[in-house]
Amino acid sequence: MSSPSVTKLEKPRFDAERLRSQFPIFARSIGGRRLVYLDSAASTQKPQVVIDAISNFYATKYANIHRGIHRLSQEATQAYERVREQVRAFINARETREIVFVRGTTEAINLVAATFGRQRLQAGDEILITHMEHHANIVPWQMLCEATGAVLRVAPIDDRGELDLDAFTRAIGPKTKLAAVVHTSNALGTINPVGALIRICHQHGVPVLVDGAQAMAHGSIDVQALDADFFCFSSHKMYGPSGVGVLYAKAAWLESMPPYQGGGEMILSVSFEETTYNQIPHRFEAGTPNIEGAIGLGAAIEFLESIDRQALAEHESGLLSYAAHCLGELPQFRPIGTAQNKSAVVSFTLEGVHPHDVGTILDGFGIAVRAGHHCAQPLMARFGVPATTRASFGVYNTRADVDALIEGVKQVLEIFR
Repeated sequence: MSSPSVTKLEKPRFDAERLRSQFPIFARSIGGRRLVYLDSAASTQKPQVVIDAISNFYATKYANIHRGIHRLSQEATQAYERVREQVRAFINARETREIVFVRGTTEAINLVAATFGRQRLQAGDEILITHMEHHANIVPWQMLCEATGAVLRVAPIDDRGELDLDAFTRAIGPKTKLAAVVHTSNALGTINPVGALIRICHQHGVPVLVDGAQAMAHGSIDVQALDADFFCFSSHKMYGPSGVGVLYAKAAWLESMPPYQGGGEMILSVSFEETTYNQIPHRFEAGTPNIEGAIGLGAAIEFLESIDRQALAEHESGLLSYAAHCLGELPQFRPIGTAQNKSAVVSFTLEGVHPHDVGTILDGFGIAVRAGHHCAQPLMARFGVPATTRASFGVYNTRADVDALIEGVKQVLEIFR
């Protein structure tokens, strides 16, 4: 008798309703209406597995890490460092010492600016960014320029919200010491060709930092394939808790960088005469970290790894196309950001209606969108608007959510008719 064939286990195809049921917040209503959450670009909701992981950690093994010899501290340390390995595998870093836990993308960029930047930049040197950056990838470099006399250069974008690759390349010169580029624009949804940008920069000997905050929840990231020098992201934008994030950096860079903050854990020994700093990555993790946040991040990674990422991408792309088509048929609608390669973000204005009014009225229908400049004021100025309304999608969104958005916008237009 022949033995039965063995079928390789596959992840179930994408089912947004099934995934939605794993998020407790969707059991509530807003003003008696079903919650339609379209603000995942600002922060994602949390699945039960993430909530349970944090609760279980507090209930069964909470203690401070690394310095304790008792059982609870050892278990907490093991759990915390296990997440560091999860992160390493999730982004395919070469080794765990290239993974630094931070409070989020903003702190990661500030860390690089305050250490790598201050160590290497001097008056006349240049930092290259793009016109679509979040304030978190603008202001730290401005502060660095003020402190060192370096110059910030900005690569332009076109009317679709796509980066001008030729202009970006021309902006790289002998004084360019660092490029800092966003992977995916939070305000436009534009997905930059970061692999190509990194290759261009490396041909000129320029290291690259990638703001990956908006990318992590939507696709797979391989930092070795990208050859990124620095890559940073936040847990709360990928279904994990807030207050924790990751700075990935090549070990050679981290080894050469001075500490960011002083205190406990980042030292090997201290006397009043001198301090010997710890090895990487701990050299950059001063003080008691957000231990429970890291535990939640680990659970969020497991949640994302349980999903067919290609099927998720196809689902979100379908929602994006459907929303853009339906909104495009409405009068007064103007899309902001129409790049060919886009993430699941629809940013728009309605002629004669302020985005804050749009957001307020939609909230009355239980629809959560973001209205404002999205921490991208230079980008808003580029398109000649003070703000936009932004709908952004996650694993829990369905066509019914898009339909609710369309009906809500129609109501807005009716009110302002």
